[in-house]
Amino acid sequence: MPDLYFATSSLPDAADTIAPDGSEIRILPQLARGSMVHARLLPGKTSKAVVHRTVEELWYVIGGTGEIWRRQGDREEIVPLRPGVALSIPTGTVFQFRNLGETPLDVVLVTMPPWPGAEEAVLAAGPWSPD
Repeated sequence: MPDLYFATSSLPDAADTIAPDGSEIRILPQLARGSMVHARLLPGKTSKAVVHRTVEELWYVIGGTGEIWRRQGDREEIVPLRPGVALSIPTGTVFQFRNLGETPLDVVLVTMPPWPGAEEAVLAAGPWSPD
C-alpha cells in the first residue's frame, strides 16, 4: 500500500524495471486508486502486444513519435503517437506500440487501480513483430 501523504519525485535517469511489453518503466508517485509511471520505447523498437486483466490506463505522450494499435472486440485502430496525444486503454483492450522516430518515445501512464505486477499483462497477437 503506497504512502497516502504527499509524494514528489523526479524522473529517474535509469529504468526501474522493464514492462511485460518490453518498454522501460520509471516509477512515479502512486496513490491507493492509481499509479503513474514514465514509459520509454527506444528508437526502432516495437513492444510486445498485451492485454491487461484488471487495470485500465490513460496515456499522455511527452516525446518522440510512433504508433499504437488497439483492439477491443470487433473495433480496432492505429493511432499516431506524438507529443500532446492522450489516449485510453480500457480493461480488456489488446494493444501494441512502436517507435517510428530517431529519439525515444516517452509516455506518462496512469494505471487504475495501481499496477499489481507482471502477471497483470497477458501476451497477445498484434499486427507487428516485437523487437
